Amino acid sequence: MSDTSGSAGPRWLNEEERHVWRSFLTATRLFFDQVERQLQQDSGLPHAYYEILVRLSEAPDHTLRMSQLASTSLSSRSRISHAVARLEESGWVRRRPAPDDRRGALAQLTNAGLEYLASAAPGHVETVRCYLFDALTPQQQAALREAADAMVAKMSDKPVWPAVDDPTADAGGRR
Repeated sequence: MSDTSGSAGPRWLNEEERHVWRSFLTATRLFFDQVERQLQQDSGLPHAYYEILVRLSEAPDHTLRMSQLASTSLSSRSRISHAVARLEESGWVRRRPAPDDRRGALAQLTNAGLEYLASAAPGHVETVRCYLFDALTPQQQAALREAADAMVAKMSDKPVWPAVDDPTADAGGRR
């Protein structure tokens, strides 16, 4: 990480910053372990695949370019291609050539994929609600959103989730 303070040495964390860092690290690891465990147990689906289904469910015509799916998922094109291939095997996604670009490909959520997502979403949303929202006051939720948005803005120059802010969407991306 580059040092923007102008000094030659590392900018070591003070005691409070170390505590914030370790609390954040522990909380996010425990949280995502719960989310992953619930999805695997209840739906047999890794969170990364669930996220692909959600992103496609929110897209116009349930379709995204593979490159857009990769970039907004913060994943490599090869990883997304592998995941979409697995979702195709299950009949939940289909891949087709992009009509305006011979080299491009589109991923589209099938009706079966939409049904599968609808069956997986309630358990996922309950887990998110239980371990995130029920643990925080409304003020803490607002502060977490503000902090997370600031971190994303610092690390990414483009939106990684649909830019449209839909207050009616639940944690599974469904309305």
